Amino acid sequence: MTCPSSQEQDSKHDVRYSLYTRTWLGYLFYRQQLRRARNRYPKGHSRTQPRLFNGVKVLPIPVLSDNYSYLIIDTQARLAVAVDPSDPQAVQASIEKEGVTLVAILCTHKHWDHSGGNRDLSRRHQDCRVYGSPQDGIPYLTHPLCHQDVVSVGRLQIRALATPGHTQGHLVYLLDGEPYKGPSCLFSGDLLFLSGCGRTFEGTAETMLSSLDTVLGLEDDTLLWPGHEYAEENLGFAGVVEPENLARERKMQWVQRQRMERKGTCPSTLGEERSYNPFLRTHCLVLQETVGPGPGPAEDDGCSRAQLLEKLRRLKDLHKSK
Repeated sequence: MTCPSSQEQDSKHDVRYSLYTRTWLGYLFYRQQLRRARNRYPKGHSRTQPRLFNGVKVLPIPVLSDNYSYLIIDTQARLAVAVDPSDPQAVQASIEKEGVTLVAILCTHKHWDHSGGNRDLSRRHQDCRVYGSPQDGIPYLTHPLCHQDVVSVGRLQIRALATPGHTQGHLVYLLDGEPYKGPSCLFSGDLLFLSGCGRTFEGTAETMLSSLDTVLGLEDDTLLWPGHEYAEENLGFAGVVEPENLARERKMQWVQRQRMERKGTCPSTLGEERSYNPFLRTHCLVLQETVGPGPGPAEDDGCSRAQLLEKLRRLKDLHKSK
């Protein structure tokens, strides 16, 4: 029996992705995911803890089988912003429990597991604005955003950063920590995960590298709030490509303890991610020598770094399929 080539696998994957994003089959698949997850995880796939700063609360909401939505709350004004509310029922329950008014939805990208709750929540909360990229076909979008646009809600100042690659119009959202004298918070959707990054569905490796470099330009103490609970699997892969990384080993031990108790693993910090996330370490000689496509200092060769990123992503996909 002959194994399919990588080109054949990519072709099949392209067809599935097109069906998911461009036909009604994608929405039906999302609804099926939603029903199954609600039955399997009636209280959510993970136990999460909110972070409370000086008048600002970040509440992770576990949805579907491994997604995270978020409420960002101005606790004084009792106003809330929802990030990627894929399960409107779970997000609404959190809104009611917190006793806040939902005034905005921030959507990182169009995929149903991030945007599926836009319709129900925007209908229920009639003054709620739906933000996202006009390039991405966000369902029920009312307020298009461009790179560096700022959304203001109470004392919350949230900047949109264009990070294409996973989708053409993917955005991440940076909550400015200065107004509440705390760390900034990055809501990264499917760009960046704990020790991982998203697949490049609608772009090139160069595009994704540029988007990851946008994140690398942020402060080390920035808290990373990703779109999925992938930490244990991602750190396992990081150990394959960089087995001597002690920071990764320490983080893996902590993550495994968390997951044994079904506790969530977010947030990490960007400083941590720089130390063990292989997709943010394409400039490192260790990875270049272990995985890399060619010689030469990667910091002077964006092409070489992009090739390394592409190879890492392919290896990660093979690692997941085993």
